[in-house]
Amino acid sequence: MKKYIGTKLIEAEKAYRVDGKVVTLAEDRVPCGNEVERGYKVRYADGYESFSPKEVFEEAYRPTDGLSFGLAIEAAKKGMKIARRGWNGKNQYVELAERISYENAAHEVINAQHEAIGNKALAFVGTSGVQLGWLASQADMLADDWQIVEG
Repeated sequence: MKKYIGTKLIEAEKAYRVDGKVVTLAEDRVPCGNEVERGYKVRYADGYESFSPKEVFEEAYRPTDGLSFGLAIEAAKKGMKIARRGWNGKNQYVELAERISYENAAHEVINAQHEAIGNKALAFVGTSGVQLGWLASQADMLADDWQIVEG
């Protein structure tokens, strides 16, 4: 069989499956029943909800405020804004820019095109403006403090 890896954004909360029914309670209140299983109630982007056993869920998902660089890049490819937790400037983030063009010295508008990536680049949006073609540092690439940011 071919191997796959998932990269979808979901919402989840700790839950129990008690006799086949999903129950969300505080961690210190374990429900009573014949069969009690710890896990997570999961809601997908299309609104579908399901239960995932604790071990399965925690192996597959991470909170969106502690991502590796690879997961952060996957989020950016899906249209989300990403940032390091420790960045100094307020409201700084990286996002995927598409349909990039520029005006050269002869005042011609050039649509940037690259054989491998098409017409895309990472854009750093910071306090001084937008920097197209942003490159991550070694520290950025090895950090696990990337997060998906709103707005």
